[in-house]
Amino acid sequence: MNPTTSGTFRVLDSPRTDGERLLLDVDTHDPTYVAVDDAEEPLLPGYLLDATLEWVEGEPELSTVSVRESTLFSFADGVTNLFEAATEACREARTEGVASDVTQSTDGDVNGALYAFAEQGGERDLFEEFRTGVRPLEPLLERAAEGADGPQEVFVLRPADVPCVVVYIVLQKESMLADTVRDTYDCPRPDEP
Repeated sequence: MNPTTSGTFRVLDSPRTDGERLLLDVDTHDPTYVAVDDAEEPLLPGYLLDATLEWVEGEPELSTVSVRESTLFSFADGVTNLFEAATEACREARTEGVASDVTQSTDGDVNGALYAFAEQGGERDLFEEFRTGVRPLEPLLERAAEGADGPQEVFVLRPADVPCVVVYIVLQKESMLADTVRDTYDCPRPDEP
């Protein structure tokens, strides 16, 4: 009998190769790389899973999978025309290191959580750290989820002309706001099951 590990994991694209996903344990942020067949079980970046991993000859294989939440992550590098709230947050982050804000609809309802992180020249690559799970997005998602029901859409944007990384959590998946961000920054929504 092979050993197993069960837990709750956030899915990211693997930075190593196609045909596998990076699973981050939401409690420990420990990474595990697993082979996947998208035709069989599409596990998209951002999905939150309850899963059991079976360790076969030292390699993890998904034994059981249940999608707990179908949040989607999108990453866009070198974006232009950053929206006004993000531009202001980047300005603030350049003096404070990090900035946060909420966005509201025209009716005044909160529809997003915005975080900006200043990048330092020659230092760590924050965009790549978010994309590869070195710096987990989970703490930001937990804060944003306090005021939201259901899955969200998360956009990690690196502007072409500002040394900043923006994490924008749109609180309602498939909303007009999410569609607008996808169209503006060329982040097509993936096909879901």
